[in-house]
Amino acid sequence: METITTKQLHHLLRLAALPLPQSPAEEASMIDTLQSQLQFVRAVQRVDTEGVEPLRAIRDETPEAVRENTITLEDMKSLLSKEELVGFYKRPRRIREKIEEFDEKWDVLATASKKAGKYFVVESSKTVQGE
Repeated sequence: METITTKQLHHLLRLAALPLPQSPAEEASMIDTLQSQLQFVRAVQRVDTEGVEPLRAIRDETPEAVRENTITLEDMKSLLSKEELVGFYKRPRRIREKIEEFDEKWDVLATASKKAGKYFVVESSKTVQGE
């Protein structure tokens, strides 16, 4: 295992436009971190990948997943039935559904810990200018 010199560390930090370490302890910590990361990369490079196909995509591309993720006209019929065509250019517009009375009378502030009239209050640690 090769060691990373201070000169190499400073060169890498300059290439990455990162600040140089402020103390020898911080420099030693950076070198240790970099060496452990390089050790991990070398371990990954040693893994035998003979016969393993390259990854084409992160998502599942099996026939079952493609079938599950395919949207058909049957899937869309219920959504399309909630639209109407309006205007000269027959643009689709969603038909407004009637809101149930129960949903309309929902108390939004019921769980708020602090209220001010019809508003909930969020306490902040910031001080307001002029206080």
